[in-house]
Amino acid sequence: MPDEVLIEVCVDSVVSAVAAQRGGAQRIELCADLLEGGITPSAGMIELTRSKISIALHVLIRPRGGDFLYNEDEFEVMCRDIDTAKNLGADGLVFGILDADGNVDTRRSRMLVERAQPLSITFHRAFDMSSDLFRALEDVCGTGADRILTSGGHQTALQGLETIMKLVKAARGRLAIMPGSGITADNARRIVEETGALEIHAGLRTAVANPMRLHNPQIALGTIPEGEYRRFRVLEESVRNLRRAVSQEGGR
Repeated sequence: MPDEVLIEVCVDSVVSAVAAQRGGAQRIELCADLLEGGITPSAGMIELTRSKISIALHVLIRPRGGDFLYNEDEFEVMCRDIDTAKNLGADGLVFGILDADGNVDTRRSRMLVERAQPLSITFHRAFDMSSDLFRALEDVCGTGADRILTSGGHQTALQGLETIMKLVKAARGRLAIMPGSGITADNARRIVEETGALEIHAGLRTAVANPMRLHNPQIALGTIPEGEYRRFRVLEESVRNLRRAVSQEGGR
């Protein structure tokens, strides 16, 4: 097991970003609307988060929820969001594009990587939705991205452990394979030890009490029942427990 495993925590609020840093995370992936799997956060969110944390800040570039096949307008939105995130002090960007057959859209992915230079680039879990993970690995390597976020094509990284191990070997150090999805303090050490991954990605969201005293059950503004009254947050203690689990001290 490596001496130091980099922990990236996915957050959708400033308070969660600050808690993750205090808990020992070395990098933040900043998103909005995690109930949709994450979309690009606002300029205000990026700017304020950047001012509140000193660790690496990677920003998700995803114009909408749903699939990863984007039309020309959506691609242009991604290009402009890359410019915005760069100008607001992001250290890295996170994106992924597929074609209609589930292959990596290498041409447009390469265009985004070039536009984002010199920032660090993660090809996100669009990778897991591709038709062939090992062909997709070669395609992503050709785009110039620095890492792939993956659960090994399964719902969780633990379920995809064997495939992640094979991906790490197939990558041959050309880029990092970063396991993500369902990683907790209870399983992180096993995932790191068995895959040899040097970076892991965790959500660690915890439901917290909603301060609203008035609930209106007659109206739902979204598609999730009572969604207006659900709040989630990354807790400092959760990140600290994960940090401890993957540290050398945590295994003794």
